[in-house]
This record gives sequence, structure tokens and C-alpha cells, in this order.
Amino acid sequence: MAIAEKLNEIKASLPAGVTLVAVSKTHPMEAVEEAYAAGQRIFGESRPQELKAKAEALPRDIEWHMIGHLQTNKVRMLMPYVALIHSVDSERLVCEIEKEAARIDRVVDILLEVHVAREESKTGWSGEELEAWLGTERWRELEHVRVRGVMGIATNTDDEAVVRGDFEALKGWFDRLKPLFGEPFDTLSMGMSDDYPAAIACGSTMVRVGSKIFGAREYQKQ
Repeated sequence: MAIAEKLNEIKASLPAGVTLVAVSKTHPMEAVEEAYAAGQRIFGESRPQELKAKAEALPRDIEWHMIGHLQTNKVRMLMPYVALIHSVDSERLVCEIEKEAARIDRVVDILLEVHVAREESKTGWSGEELEAWLGTERWRELEHVRVRGVMGIATNTDDEAVVRGDFEALKGWFDRLKPLFGEPFDTLSMGMSDDYPAAIACGSTMVRVGSKIFGAREYQKQ
């Protein structure tokens, strides 16, 4: 099945109010162009260098999302191109984004990545870390960062109860934080190719789907 067909099939399965991020990481520009021709405008990348290269070569109306773990020394590279950074997992990273966004006089939207999975390898704020940062209220001083919501990844397991529990935990964080950040706080990014229907059932407003659109990741092309 062609990319356009798979893309349209995914879109048809999404309820109103749920945004699709087509995860194009590791896939060639030609694959992005095919999805673009089919009407997709939001794409997710996990490597700053790859996002930059694609953003410079592909149509300017594409909205690029950074979904992978982000090192502070790569923030500057992203600033001219990224529309939303999903994977903000520490106060240090928040501060670096604030600094680099101020440098080029723009406001950058971010999501707070919360660690809920039963896997230590996955990134994200622990509940204790997030509570501590919120308690300092330093987030109220941000002028070039806008906190738009929460992002997370469920445990990699076939146990649907565990996956649903992870999504419910993320929704709990979203509901808890929304009163603090106010009206702009409107995005709950959870759900990928294998589990996005469960994520939507638990309240996801944004799903990150890659392999169901583009096929297996093409690591050899990196």
C-alpha cells in the first residue's frame, strides 16, 4: 500500500480533535514528499540534524516536531525550524530552549515529557522531578517558551492493561497541570503506531505514527 493510502487510512481512523504527527524519522525526503502531496503537513523527527536538513530542503509550510530525546547542545540547531518540541525532560533543557529562543526572538512551544513506562531506558521527568520544578515556580518566568502540554511513551509490552495504565497516568498529569499553565495548555501527545487507539481512548489529542505510514525505519539511510 502506498504512503498516501496508509496516511489516509490513519486519518480516517482518528476522531475530531486528534492531531496526527507523521513520524518521518530515518525515512528519506521522498517519503515525506509523498505524504505531503497527500495533504500531511505535520512531521516528527528525532534527530536535530535530520530535522534541519529536511526543513531546509522541503516545503516551508511543513510543521516540524522534535519528538526524540534532545541534548542541550543541539537546541540551537533546531530553533529556526521547530514548531513543537515534545521531548522536554528537564529544567536544564527548558532553560536552554528559553535562552536560544530569546536569542532569535521567538516563542517556542514545548511539551513536558513525563516518564510513566516500566522501563528505565525511556526518558522523561519523574514525578518527583516535575513536582520539584513546579514547586520552584521558575516556570512562571519563561518568556520565550510556551508550555503546551504533556508527552509520554507507554511501556513496550503486549499487556494492554499496563499500556492503558500508562496512558491514564499521563492524562492524570495533563489534567493536573492544565490549571497551572492555562489556556495554551491543550496538547496531550501519546500514542504511536502500535497503541494509538488505546491512547485516544484515554484522552490523547496528538498521536505520533510512523511505521504504519512509512513502513519500517530505514536506519541505513542515516
